[in-house]
Parts: sequence; C-alpha cells; structure tokens
Amino acid sequence: MPQNAIVTINYGPYESCGLVDHRTSRLEGLEALLTGDGHKVVFKQIEDWNTVELIVNGELIFKCDQRDLDYGGDGQLDEQCHQALEAVRKAY
Repeated sequence: MPQNAIVTINYGPYESCGLVDHRTSRLEGLEALLTGDGHKVVFKQIEDWNTVELIVNGELIFKCDQRDLDYGGDGQLDEQCHQALEAVRKAY
C-alpha cells in the first residue's frame, strides 16, 4: 500500500457540556497516527451526530462513534485509532 494515501475523515457534531457542535479534539490522535504513517488527512464536516467515517479512494473503510475516541492525545493508546489505521493500511 502506498504511504501517501489521502484519507478523508467525515465527522459529525457531538454533545459536550450541553453544546452540540463539530469538534476535532477527539480526532487529534487519529490524525496523528495517520499522518505519522505517511498519509494525508482531510477533515469534512457531516450532519450525522457522533459519527466518524474514514474514506479512502471514495470507499468507506472505517466507521465509529466519535465519543469512543480518546480526547486529545497522540492516539498511541487508543484502540479505535489503531483499528482505523489498520483499516487504512488494508484499503489497497
């Protein structure tokens, strides 16, 4: 698999402290793992609440609940981030 895949991360709004908004703070670890593996990450807001989808070559390869991702951090200890990285590696 090429190390320079373009990974689109579709992410929806989620509720935090009583406010619903699109936030990328729970996506930082995922972004760090993917860019550390040589991939380019593009963020795209969607309207599906609590949803994170990874798209490679126009195909949905991974989906999870955004609230299941660790807040902040580098993604090294987040099992969901490692599952997403593995899905990107197997996408080709």
